[in-house]
Amino acid sequence: MAKPKHQSDTPEILNRKARHQFTISDTYEVGIKLVGTEVRSIREGKCSIGEAFCRAESEPRLSLKIHGMHIDHYGPAGPPGSGRQHPATRQRTLLAHKREIEKLANATREKGVTIVPLKLYFKDGFAKLLIGVGTGKRAYDKRQDIKKRESDRDLRRAMSKRV
Repeated sequence: MAKPKHQSDTPEILNRKARHQFTISDTYEVGIKLVGTEVRSIREGKCSIGEAFCRAESEPRLSLKIHGMHIDHYGPAGPPGSGRQHPATRQRTLLAHKREIEKLANATREKGVTIVPLKLYFKDGFAKLLIGVGTGKRAYDKRQDIKKRESDRDLRRAMSKRV
């Protein structure tokens, strides 16, 4: 029996450090151009976006690419040198509307602003990447976030004990 087009057991690959290291202002859902063995490997959850970053360029041609994303080799396709495997880390093209790419390119011209991949997932059978426009946090900002998170956790604990 054939599998349904959208499976609930497909993994979501998260970049957990992104929201800790960056203040995310805008998020965009973009497609990603992959080859067959990359798709199969991502479906198995053998992918990492923790070290990845995106770059939007308006010159010489409008483009949006992701660099440093590691997708492990797909075992049943053969050995890595066979020609049927994809390179583990290569720059991959991201698919977005022209106006979105222009917006991202203009936003990253400012100092300290970067495009960060937040989540990789499947939607209706297509691989999607959630990217965000982020500004790097200072050490004291990170400490304030940790302090707020811990105080919220303590407050929730106290409220659950009262009831």
